[in-house]
Amino acid sequence: MFKPKPDPMIARDLVGYGETLPNPAWPGGAAIAVNFNLNVEGGGEATLVNGDDISEGMLNDIGVGTQVGARVPLVESVFEYGSRRGVWRVLDVFREFKIKTSVLGVARALEQNPRLAKAFVDRGHEVVSHGYRWIDYGAVPEDVERLHIKRAVEILTNLTGWRPVGWMTGRPGPNTRRLLVEAGGFLYDRDSLADELPYWLEVEGKPHLVIPYSYEANDNRFNENSGFSTGEQFFTYMRDAFDVLHREGRNGSPKLLSIGLHDRLIGRPGRCMGLIKLLDYMRSFDDVWFCTGADIAHHWRDKFPADTVS
Repeated sequence: MFKPKPDPMIARDLVGYGETLPNPAWPGGAAIAVNFNLNVEGGGEATLVNGDDISEGMLNDIGVGTQVGARVPLVESVFEYGSRRGVWRVLDVFREFKIKTSVLGVARALEQNPRLAKAFVDRGHEVVSHGYRWIDYGAVPEDVERLHIKRAVEILTNLTGWRPVGWMTGRPGPNTRRLLVEAGGFLYDRDSLADELPYWLEVEGKPHLVIPYSYEANDNRFNENSGFSTGEQFFTYMRDAFDVLHREGRNGSPKLLSIGLHDRLIGRPGRCMGLIKLLDYMRSFDDVWFCTGADIAHHWRDKFPADTVS
């Protein structure tokens, strides 16, 4: 039994598990769990079309900063590429390797592309709520964020036939986690970069599971060539991350590698080859558990149930 700690959106925790890590005992005796997260955000980003007063300046791949009071067609077309072409290439690659992913779907994006939402379900992927909009919720009023959570759940449930059990805002505010627990129905959220293994928190007197995400093991480093310029560089970095964690797992401390992908980034042909090489490499090992966020949450809850919080 694990005693949940206070929500770090309110109180920080710089200690974590320390030197004594729990043994996840992944299914099949796997030395490492690998979770791929495919971000689908096009149509939910900042744009005057969505009623915003700025254009999107984050992860637009072409280095164009935020523009006030103006649409930027080239930026919008980058996001359109993701949902028109990139996502289908990535989905086909994962189907080839028989790997299920967690799709981090922005509700506003998927409601403009319902055929894509259906494809995620038909191919067996988990659809995680990536919020109603792909914006920074740091200064969004609490009542607006509460409404956005409600709308996101309703839209994704209607599109997929399943209520999302996972959540990742991406740019959460101080109220985000509390509002998720208030809404109820979530097994976990991903709005933390604080660890590699899942951990329990106490939020409003209730246990809440966090599965850490990564902005480091992530194709966002292709953005403006700020870290990866080629698919080979992506492959090399992710392979090294896998090798270190896999080695630790074989030495008795199984780990989780969570990798972030974006349809508009890794979906480009030259970059996608890096993903193909990575999956081919990982598939060469027989002690890897490929899993979704929901798979991890169910396993962790069974293996490490939270203490009752008074």
